[in-house]
Amino acid sequence: MREDPGTESIRAAFDEALPLTVGLEEELMLLDPETHSLAPVAREVLGDFEAGGGDPAFKLELPASQLEIVTQPHQSVPDAVAALRRGRERLTEALEGRVRPAAAGVHPSAPGVGDLNSGARYDRTAAEFGSLAGRQLVSSLQVHVPCGGAERTLAVYNALRAHLPEVAALAANAPFYEGADTGLASVRPKLCELLPRQGVPPPLESWEEYAAALRWGRRSGAFTDQASWWWELRPHPTFGTLELRVPDAQTTTAEAAGVAAFAHCLVASLCDRFDAGERFADPPGWRIAENRWRAARDGVEGEMADLVTGDLSPTRSRLGKLADELGDVAARLGCADELGAARRMIDQNGAIRQRKFAERSGIGALPGWLAERWLDQASVEAASVRTRNADDM
Repeated sequence: MREDPGTESIRAAFDEALPLTVGLEEELMLLDPETHSLAPVAREVLGDFEAGGGDPAFKLELPASQLEIVTQPHQSVPDAVAALRRGRERLTEALEGRVRPAAAGVHPSAPGVGDLNSGARYDRTAAEFGSLAGRQLVSSLQVHVPCGGAERTLAVYNALRAHLPEVAALAANAPFYEGADTGLASVRPKLCELLPRQGVPPPLESWEEYAAALRWGRRSGAFTDQASWWWELRPHPTFGTLELRVPDAQTTTAEAAGVAAFAHCLVASLCDRFDAGERFADPPGWRIAENRWRAARDGVEGEMADLVTGDLSPTRSRLGKLADELGDVAARLGCADELGAARRMIDQNGAIRQRKFAERSGIGALPGWLAERWLDQASVEAASVRTRNADDM
């Protein structure tokens, strides 16, 4: 049977992609310099760049208080993170103190409903989802990695689904919401769930199935294109990548580097295993979702269940074992130091650091602290040492 032309173009996109580059998209908050509340001025800020000839590194997003920094594909995580850092520096310079950027999964104390940007796509979202759209004041770090080869990409996509909770736990960075401790390591996934097509993505048996899903979405009016396929992992035919959307935005580039290295090495390891002839298990999505909930609730401090037996083990142990298994891959990809940052985040990630700061200084001081760390060049290790020393004072 002849393949649908849409399927052929999808296959071609993944076949043609250069394997194992890495690109990053970072959603950031814009804060009032005095109150550190959300400042809905993203379009004005972007207009300043456009007046200077434009800059493809910066994009609007749905919230009017949010911008996105986009890197080009790079050969290594260090190169991608260096580009991300340059984007942060350029943005800070352009803002000249009029607005302060900061990064976390959500603003710790802002009202839960905020202003949205206008535009064809954003207006459709607002019209369809009403006040639920106004609650999407969430920020993520998106990691793009092409596997090279359509069949390889499909196999790694399906296998990577099972590891999304570990990535989410490592990157959890949103414990506070509307000025209160939620009891979660990250409230962002629960806010995202107010919209459809969130969480653990469905398995895909073939690219024909994916093309059919997109076709159904268009015809039903549920979603117009793959950009509205909002799951925490998705194939991205435009770039020929797998896009991991599960991590919270990270407060510093050192933390972003740790998350990016962990994700990059995980994809590369699964590619190696596929090339060696391994065929991956296909656990039920609801079991993965149970671990997803544990990641949102507890971050690195809880437990996760074996997807076959149900046996529990500490999340830190699972992450540590994975990091050990990825060591050789990290050395090959040139991101051993960045994977070391991920290892240190297993001990103390963004959610833990936010809570420790709030214990000392109060939730109200958190947004300013996040903004202060925007250009922090210190390593995650040094930041952890500073926090522990402060706790001992």
